[in-house]
Amino acid sequence: MQSGIGLSGSYPADPTQVATIRRAVNDVARRCVASDATLTRLQLAVTEAATNVVLHAYRTPAPAGHIHVTAGLVNGMFEVSIRDDGVGMSPHAGSPGLGLGLTLMLHEADSCEIQTPRGGGTDVRLGFAVVRAGRFRSSRSCGEQAGAGAKA
Repeated sequence: MQSGIGLSGSYPADPTQVATIRRAVNDVARRCVASDATLTRLQLAVTEAATNVVLHAYRTPAPAGHIHVTAGLVNGMFEVSIRDDGVGMSPHAGSPGLGLGLTLMLHEADSCEIQTPRGGGTDVRLGFAVVRAGRFRSSRSCGEQAGAGAKA
């Protein structure tokens, strides 16, 4: 996303950071998305995306990496990017979980795009429709930018 973004940060890929990421994205989204139902869906999808980074992106014995997060309005949609610099989307035998995380993100978000950045890793972009509560809510207060999504 371009300058003026609502959130841009990097967090250690540690289980304790998933709730921190969810709260940070929620704080920005609350200014932009009026629907409590949409906020709940957003929280579920962001939690799943961040958890996937913690569980799958950085495999031992390699050192833990980071979760890069951006969030804000892009072309009238609230967009969240959860990106890592890990091994990318590759299956491995010791993987915890049932493999339902991607399905959950696809179900909860209004749009979901998964990319492999040039330098490796995975970039999950989640989009949510913006429903404004009142006529006084300004998209600029959410950091709206015209553009084609997050640039990593």
